[in-house]
Amino acid sequence: MPVRVVVANDYDQMSEVAFELLHADLKAQLAIKDRYVLGLATGTSPVGLYKHFQYAANQGRIDPRRIRTFNLDEYVGLPGDNAQARTLHPASYSYFMTTELFGLLSRPFASIDLPLGCVIDQDELRSELRAHPDDWRERGGDSGRAIVISRKAHSSYLRWVRSEILDAYDRKIRAAGGIDLQVIGVGGRGHVAFHESGIPWSMSSTLLVRLDDNTVVNAVADGYFPSAQQVPRFATSMSAKQVFRARTVLLLAAGSRKVTPIMRSLLEPPSADVPISYGQQYAAAGGNLVYVVDYVVGKELIKHRRQLKERGVQILDRHRRGAKLRVADILFYRDIAGGCYRNR
Repeated sequence: MPVRVVVANDYDQMSEVAFELLHADLKAQLAIKDRYVLGLATGTSPVGLYKHFQYAANQGRIDPRRIRTFNLDEYVGLPGDNAQARTLHPASYSYFMTTELFGLLSRPFASIDLPLGCVIDQDELRSELRAHPDDWRERGGDSGRAIVISRKAHSSYLRWVRSEILDAYDRKIRAAGGIDLQVIGVGGRGHVAFHESGIPWSMSSTLLVRLDDNTVVNAVADGYFPSAQQVPRFATSMSAKQVFRARTVLLLAAGSRKVTPIMRSLLEPPSADVPISYGQQYAAAGGNLVYVVDYVVGKELIKHRRQLKERGVQILDRHRRGAKLRVADILFYRDIAGGCYRNR
């Protein structure tokens, strides 16, 4: 299938369009099955979408009780003496989701799941990694590295991290039947969640990532931490390969910082340098990949419309109209030829 890019006027319209697409897919899927599995992201990109979602849910237009959610990632090493304190830290992704969505719903989701980074003690993790260098290896480049723990690690703590935190998250997603629609943003180097630039595509499981310096600097610049010393140095995260197993991936991007990674993700061949670029392979194999971007990002893509078309990218430019975008203009969940629902 082609990659579809919807160019909106601004962040607000981007959020509205993204919600319309999600809502349409929800209704179509729940007409044929009992439960919908929704992948969620943190950060500023999806906040507007979440506002639309909670408003519709509280009006009764969406029933969250028929939706199970899985989040992309979580920090390891937040301040706090125990897992509960770390989970409640204002910079935790669990706290973010509670304040931006979960806690605003009058009816709860059927279940919510996050990779349990807050359960891991960063000091103990570091100690065990130092004490058992043969139990693990690093995969990735200078910008990002995943720590791969051996299934036969001598360290019981490292074996527990792999089995009960990382592999357990994969098992939960599989047991739920996979993710119907995954919401993602994009980092400054083209990364998705904490699958950072340089971590290879072959990493198929939930990852334990050693965060790179750029991620730490951005966490301070974005106001999540007062100093680099307080930023966690590890995280748990879905891999890009896991993200692109979803039936539909909905990518949101707004602002000048997102221009370069979005351009690279569509105009360059897929590579570990830009993890979201693997979406090209996902779409070519039949996956539904939709970018919804503001005009700051979109105007640069429009300049390369011909080149993008040759690469199988469709641009739907709606910024000039100022009118509400019709979901029928995209209908990423319908068969273009026959107009019938395509259940993946």
